[in-house]
This record gives sequence, structure tokens and C-alpha cells, in this order.
Amino acid sequence: MDASTYDRIMQQAIQSEIDAQKFYADVAAKVEDATLKEMFTSFVDEERRHEKILEGFRTKGAGHLHFKDAPDFKVAETIESPSPSVDMKPADALALAVKNEEAAMKHYSELAAACSDPEQAALFEELATMERDHKHKMETAFMDVGYPEVW
Repeated sequence: MDASTYDRIMQQAIQSEIDAQKFYADVAAKVEDATLKEMFTSFVDEERRHEKILEGFRTKGAGHLHFKDAPDFKVAETIESPSPSVDMKPADALALAVKNEEAAMKHYSELAAACSDPEQAALFEELATMERDHKHKMETAFMDVGYPEVW
């Protein structure tokens, strides 16, 4: 894969993190509950950290991108994506975040599967791994809040 292709892929991944920041900031502005505002604001901060990580990888070039794989609980696949609302509950807020991370993970996996260039496919797989880790964190939080009966 040439440097310009790598740069383009990384710019798109960075833009996805910026879009996620905007989405979470918009939801934070809509909800009235202070705890949920804080939760979505923390999601903005997390996506901003992801953006910075990807910027670092973008400047280092291909071959430096590697993320630790996280287990996939597949909780996202069992829940519906709620619409953001001013009166949403914490479990709904986390379900929304889980579904967003699931969509990002699937997007990169589909891009990897569609690539004929093995280096590009590997890069998209690494980005999918990064999103799987985000999804794992959100699913863990969702299970803590969404299934209180297990306590």
C-alpha cells in the first residue's frame, strides 16, 4: 500500500472519530439528566483520545498500527438502538453508544473483507479491532447498568 492510500484511510478513520465526538456532544446537549450529560461528555473525551491515537499512527506510517484485541460479548447484537431523547435512561444511553461502536466495528470489518490489497485489509482489520475494544468497554458498562438483576 502506498503512503497516500494509508494517509487517506487514516484520515477517514480520524474523521469517523470526529463524527462520533459530534454525535455524543449533540446527545449530551439534548439530555436533561446531569449523569447522562456527564456520561456522553466522557464519550466525547474518549473519542477525542481515539482521534489523537489515530493521528499519531497517521504520522508514523504504515506498519505501526496494532491494537490489542478485546473479547466481543455480542451484547450489541441483542439490543435495539434507542433514539436520543431528553428523558432517556442510563441503560438506553449506553445501548446507543454500544450500537454506535458496533456499527463502526462492522464498517471496518466490511472494508477489510472488500480489500484486494492485503496491507489495506490488515489496516482495516486493525481499525476494526480498535472499535471492538471500544464496543467491549461500552458493553461492559451497559451490562453493569442494563442488567442490574445480576447483582
